[in-house]
Amino acid sequence: MQELIKRAKELLADGTVVRVLGWKAGDLPYNPEPAYFAKDTDFADFVYNGFCGANLSKYMIEASKMEGKTLVFLKPCDTYSFNQLLKEHRVEREKAYIIGVGCKGKLDIEKIKALGIKGIQSISGAELTDEAETLTVQTLYGEKTCAYKDAMLERCHVCKGKEHKIYDELLLTSRDTTDADRFAEVARIEGLSPEEKFAFFQKELGKCIRCNACRNVCPACSCRKCVFDSNKFDSSQKANADSFEEKMFHIIRAFHVAGRCTDCGECSRVCPQGIPLHLFNRKFIKDIDEFYGEYQAGEDVDADAPLTSFTFEDVEPSVVSTRS
Repeated sequence: MQELIKRAKELLADGTVVRVLGWKAGDLPYNPEPAYFAKDTDFADFVYNGFCGANLSKYMIEASKMEGKTLVFLKPCDTYSFNQLLKEHRVEREKAYIIGVGCKGKLDIEKIKALGIKGIQSISGAELTDEAETLTVQTLYGEKTCAYKDAMLERCHVCKGKEHKIYDELLLTSRDTTDADRFAEVARIEGLSPEEKFAFFQKELGKCIRCNACRNVCPACSCRKCVFDSNKFDSSQKANADSFEEKMFHIIRAFHVAGRCTDCGECSRVCPQGIPLHLFNRKFIKDIDEFYGEYQAGEDVDADAPLTSFTFEDVEPSVVSTRS
């Protein structure tokens, strides 16, 4: 972490950048939050550890509108999102100085709690420089431990890779965390009967409180005005009017980002209800790969997106409708 702070201060001091976008400590040891740093003295609460899961690429939409260049720290998976935003002309490359930071997998506090660890006071072993495979958790009830991999976010188990797709310089090394099939859960749901699928998603989406956290954090949801904010159709209300509305919101949002979602997993990470929203997007990614050839949004700025052109070899609607 000190290496990141040192380099950020150097770039601020020589005028290369006028602000830094990173993470600052929150009120609890496991909830750092995105923050801007503009002065030498601002870095007292700067952090970078296993709990810095927030994808900072979306914040660069507004940063691109500010005067001067912004230094932004991006993890390998974040660079896919930045590339996609660059492709859609939502960010300006010349307004960003990108430092690609290493990653050994990001942590999910809910997974730690699910292991029966309660009353958490502090957690060690989460720093990128820690070689330990174990997290040591100080609690109100004594010291507890858990394997680092058992506390990782789902997205880290199916990581796209530790190669930064865009950067100006790299700091810190990464560790491969992939140990699961990216589409295994989607395939499992595809194998359910229509009634079982409906019951699964009805149960999950029934938890939605329409806080809009998924939409607000999603790099692909970059519209200045969202259809769901429109008062004309009464869709801006927070509470669901009925069961149809709760399904409509998430399904329409998934269609809106189809072919553009980088599978960063932020929607599921920030959902206060723990809804696996990434499954909608991952289903589309799986189908796109099968119907149009393998494609990873954000991997290549110049590559043609699969849903932006038509060929006579494209699948017909009747073919799609027979799929699970």
